[in-house]
Amino acid sequence: MIDKLITKIKKTGAPIVVGLDPMLNYIPEQIKKDAYQEFGETLEGAAEAIWQYNKGIVDEVYDLIPAVKPQIAMYEQFGIPGLVAYKRTIDYCKSKGLVVIGDIKRGDIGSTSTAYAVGHLGKVQVGRKSYAGFDEDFATVNPYLGTDGVKPFVDVCKEEKKGIFVLVKTSNPSSGEFQDRLIDKRPLYEWVGEKVDQWGKDAVGKEGYSYVGAVVGATYPEMGKVLRKLMPKTFILVPGYGAQGGKGKDLVHFFNKDGLGAIVNSSRGIIAAYKQEKYASFGEEGYAQASRQAVKDMILDISTALEGR
Repeated sequence: MIDKLITKIKKTGAPIVVGLDPMLNYIPEQIKKDAYQEFGETLEGAAEAIWQYNKGIVDEVYDLIPAVKPQIAMYEQFGIPGLVAYKRTIDYCKSKGLVVIGDIKRGDIGSTSTAYAVGHLGKVQVGRKSYAGFDEDFATVNPYLGTDGVKPFVDVCKEEKKGIFVLVKTSNPSSGEFQDRLIDKRPLYEWVGEKVDQWGKDAVGKEGYSYVGAVVGATYPEMGKVLRKLMPKTFILVPGYGAQGGKGKDLVHFFNKDGLGAIVNSSRGIIAAYKQEKYASFGEEGYAQASRQAVKDMILDISTALEGR
């Protein structure tokens, strides 16, 4: 799957991923009104509004981008109907040829970790049949429990030719409370980065990049430069672009000299673009067209920065 992601990045010229992280206050009133008319002001109504909102955005941007990243918490808050919308979103995105990164941030050990890996990336056996549960292409993983928590995901990835992105240095302001702590005179995120490199040594695709990727926030470009050197064949998922302050010029160090090695995420900066002054002229009815323009602007920003480095 890492090879498919790289192929699509080369084809689109867009090393970006759209975060499908819907909140009800992002969704235009008409979409919510239609959903509530059919299902009432219920969890089912909310889930239907989310699904229709996502579908509108995907229809407008799928030809411009290689991948999407739905954040499962935004769906889980609406219970089982929300998870149904999550699955519908995954299936629809895959039908459009998009790579799907499930932002699930799971982290546990033993059979529990295996169950998470199987549920999201693998197949579960039911009698004589096997079924893919959520069936994302990649998943995000929390490494706090060490190798015991990550290895089950790596094993499933090898079997299914899928991938993971391990949290190394996250974009949030308080990430340094733990991640920047010095251990033997080096910050913890460096130790985690080295471990990610090790976990991916024997899980490498034809393009030379590992199935085991890393998450490194755009808000810490200097740390990204160090981690890029520690993980030369690791693909880096870079959150924090746009709404959290990251810009194209901050991101050049996340990429290798071949122009690959990183994929940059923007969530509300794209899916709620119509709420920004820059795209206000699209209005609520043109929310998806505003998202398309925001994608084009992001591609230009990043490509210009990479060309000028």
